[in-house]
Amino acid sequence: MVTMQAIVVKVPGGASQLATGDVKRPVPKPTDILVRVHAFGVNRLDILQRSGNYPPPPGASELLGVEFAGVIEELGAEVLGFSKGERVASLVGGGAYAEYAVVDYRLAFALPKSLTFEVGASIPENWMTAYKALFYSCQIKAGDDVLIHAGASGVGCAAIQLAKLVGARKIIVTAGSQDKIDRCFEWGATHGINYKKEQFANKVSEITDGKGVDCLVDFVGGDYWDANLAALGMDGRMVMLGFLGGAAVHNTNISPILRKRLTIQGSTLRSRDLGFQSELKDKIVTEVLPHIVSGKLKVVIDTVYPWTDIQEAHKRMESNSNVGKIVVVVN
Repeated sequence: MVTMQAIVVKVPGGASQLATGDVKRPVPKPTDILVRVHAFGVNRLDILQRSGNYPPPPGASELLGVEFAGVIEELGAEVLGFSKGERVASLVGGGAYAEYAVVDYRLAFALPKSLTFEVGASIPENWMTAYKALFYSCQIKAGDDVLIHAGASGVGCAAIQLAKLVGARKIIVTAGSQDKIDRCFEWGATHGINYKKEQFANKVSEITDGKGVDCLVDFVGGDYWDANLAALGMDGRMVMLGFLGGAAVHNTNISPILRKRLTIQGSTLRSRDLGFQSELKDKIVTEVLPHIVSGKLKVVIDTVYPWTDIQEAHKRMESNSNVGKIVVVVN
């Protein structure tokens, strides 16, 4: 058996349960590429999986990690359009926290020479999630007013820039400090709300002259439910990407959904089928990646850790201290 080093979870629990260990090196299927991983992104779902609360989808690796960048080591017999030694980045169902990862070639994209592996590893999950949230779920268009919660997160900073790119009018963000709000302004936000100091629904009403926003990207869930409904305008669209504030809602008034003709949609990326993920990847390659290469869009990296410091990387995400993406390099 050919082995490799990977980050393993000793037992489900806190960051202290992460360690390097020997595991079986994956073998590519006919439509897979085997990639020598140089860098991978850290995501909130990795924390949930490490804790035992987010199992990987059927058929995916049990190892953590849903995005990486590296160099193709081996090609399956049915792979098209790639060659051995090529630099790539990719979304993956699991297994990115390792020296080697396999992924269906239709999820990977060639990494332009001007982009580092760290940047490449920061693109798939955040930018695909943000693009899907805004363009598929919220159907954003030029002139819309937008509210993006967790504006300084990896997905948040991507969503701000995509909203600006499409021509959104007012791009409102929430964040937990003025420093984070100031960073959001750098990426294109027009208004910032410190959720620790202000009621965001009231502030949104003030900013939009009582109209409310057309699009809302939410990661919080239960705690924000009533305020989110209040912040949405007529025919508003909200996409829910997480439940950081809990999944339960008690004693709520759902009449705004009917009265304002609201559309509310949940969205996950990891559980979507290959066809959907591949289509979304193609959108990123054609509509987003050229702007990243040109510098019009910025991939915001908070911290880069060696994988020997994987525990610290997870602790930083859990502390909500990061502004942008946390990346780990395989060394």
